[in-house]
Amino acid sequence: MTKRLSLARRAFLATAGGAGVGLAVGFRIEPAGAVSPAAETAFNPFLRIAPDGKITVIVKHIEFGQGANTGLATLVAEELDADWSKVTAESAPGNAELYANLFWGGAQGTGGSSAIANSYDQYREAGATARAMLLQAAAERLGVPASEIRTEQGQLIHGENHLNYGEVAEAAAALPAPTAVSLKPPSEYRLIGESSLRRVDGAAKTDGSALFALDLQLPGMLYATVAHSPRFGGRVASFDGSAAAAVPGVEAVVEIPSGVAVVARNTWAALKGRDALDVTWNDDAAETRSSATLVGEFLELAERPGAVAATEGDVSGALAAADQVVELTYEFPFLAHAPMETLDAVVRYTPGEQVELWFGSQAPTIDQTTVAAMTGLEPSQIHVNTMLAGGSFGRRATPNADIASEATAIAMALDGRAPIKLMWTREDDIQGGFYRPIYVHKLRGGLDASGRLVAWEQRIVGQSILAGTPFSMLIEDGIDLSSVEGASDLAYAVPALQVELHSPTVGVPGLWWRAVGHTHTGYATETFVDALAAAAGADPFAFRQQLLQDKPRHLGVLELAAERAGWSSPAPEGVHRGIAVHESFNSFVAQVAEVRLDDGRVKVERVVCAVDCGRAINPDQVRAQMEGGIGYGLGAVLRDAITLTDGYVDQQQFDTYEPLRIDDMPHVEVHIVASEEAPTGVGEPGTPVIGPAVANAIFAATGRMPTRLPFTNDGLV
Repeated sequence: MTKRLSLARRAFLATAGGAGVGLAVGFRIEPAGAVSPAAETAFNPFLRIAPDGKITVIVKHIEFGQGANTGLATLVAEELDADWSKVTAESAPGNAELYANLFWGGAQGTGGSSAIANSYDQYREAGATARAMLLQAAAERLGVPASEIRTEQGQLIHGENHLNYGEVAEAAAALPAPTAVSLKPPSEYRLIGESSLRRVDGAAKTDGSALFALDLQLPGMLYATVAHSPRFGGRVASFDGSAAAAVPGVEAVVEIPSGVAVVARNTWAALKGRDALDVTWNDDAAETRSSATLVGEFLELAERPGAVAATEGDVSGALAAADQVVELTYEFPFLAHAPMETLDAVVRYTPGEQVELWFGSQAPTIDQTTVAAMTGLEPSQIHVNTMLAGGSFGRRATPNADIASEATAIAMALDGRAPIKLMWTREDDIQGGFYRPIYVHKLRGGLDASGRLVAWEQRIVGQSILAGTPFSMLIEDGIDLSSVEGASDLAYAVPALQVELHSPTVGVPGLWWRAVGHTHTGYATETFVDALAAAAGADPFAFRQQLLQDKPRHLGVLELAAERAGWSSPAPEGVHRGIAVHESFNSFVAQVAEVRLDDGRVKVERVVCAVDCGRAINPDQVRAQMEGGIGYGLGAVLRDAITLTDGYVDQQQFDTYEPLRIDDMPHVEVHIVASEEAPTGVGEPGTPVIGPAVANAIFAATGRMPTRLPFTNDGLV
């Protein structure tokens, strides 16, 4: 029997669609003298043109640093033959009817590295359609056939006649849209694939004019902070808010489903009021186990057969007949997302009429449907204005819309008397849950007398992040597909394979973390391959080459990274190399890490990365995302972990949950495979590979594989 499960194309939110609103106007606050949207002409939900020729691309995905604004604007501008200096972008409102993620079954949201991949044809067609309409309008004005007019840099040109797009935009938009348009062949691309394009939001982020929820001010706005239970699942038993209410500036102290909120005229007063609260918590339903206890329980489960996620051949027989059996057990901790901008949101509630939200919404459809259920309003009455966000890594896409619902609950408790800005502190964020869960992997591999891999058995233990959420349809035959991705679809050729899963219940909220299941499956599989290669007496690069002969894209990045890193030549004195390759979100990444060890201290000096993400729309952004993903993943494996003691989170701030420091960041070289394939994602695929590449270098140096993450748990610094 052959069985393999995988989470293809991140099919999140497949049943959550349909929460649209009627008016498609993106949120922005204009500088003085700017052209208002009313003066611009809309050609379709993705494109407006102003009389001066300025082009505004409406971006349906949140921009939180990954480059969605620039990437999607590039697709439109390419087909439109736009002048890039006149292209800008703004965030689309929450409207799933117009702005659904095409991989998400009709719901609007950003995740799974899908922004470019699901929009590639859609946004190019939007630009090409507008161009065809502009050509027709120009033809009617000039009295010549449209076929005689060419477009270039935002101009319609016929002989000596030059028309700016803005001059004919209104007439063009009134024409019937063509039912079909031809898209440019790649040979004619001028913007797609160009590395020198400026980011459309780069200047505003540099000069401080870019607006985040933290910056937004509304008339009469109040500020709120919330005291949450220090144990997950705890709830308010009773509280005394008198001391908090006495703090100058505090306007109200109210209980809400997630805790006790203090509302004040400024953030400082709200924080001081929260400090003065006296809350008694009911822990009857709270998680009270320590993380060490959870790991111990998971290790016991790993000794027993689990639900089968993938099976091929006779694993038990192949292991029994193998000349060598290699066995390793891995432990992965809770991980916080820890984006630089902590959670925040602004809400204006008009009882019985509408809710307006301004924040970094990663999943507007979930936010709309959740808030609608809370207020008794229709989803169309919940207006989500998506703002820029300072990172997310998955944290802003929660199944229960925690930030939107918490802000709305506070506004409801005050009967909508004022707009509310909800603020989370760094401590709230680090201790606020929705972590990458704890996982344990137990692997056994068999080699025959020639060193050939003949058997692979992998047991994974970790809580389901999909159970009990709108995504539970992605649990198949008891298998949470996000727990086994990267393992159940193992790339390596092995005649006998079995992957099993246990999904124990844990009272700590779990969530996708940058690259989701690949963050642990990629580490376990890629370090185990090195252990197998060592047992076979083989070079780890050559061992992988042999096992990937029928995987040309894996093989392509593997060989490119090895070549550019000089794998076949000696490493610098005192430096050890490790290699890893992994596919996630339909992109292929290989990395070679050069690591120096000094009395157990790990210093990653250089990383050579090769990526195959199909056609690279913005190569500079691809490089930036690989660099960022490498830094993010490296910080996690070096020293990051969320630990619990009797259910209480031990970490509070960046001193105890330490992000990567600038002197930790290695020199990174990124090499992009030239490809004619459709583009795939780059926001996450760089992260899963760096950990095993570094671990394999440590293994090469010491003969001991780090199996208890972070590395500090394995005696490394």
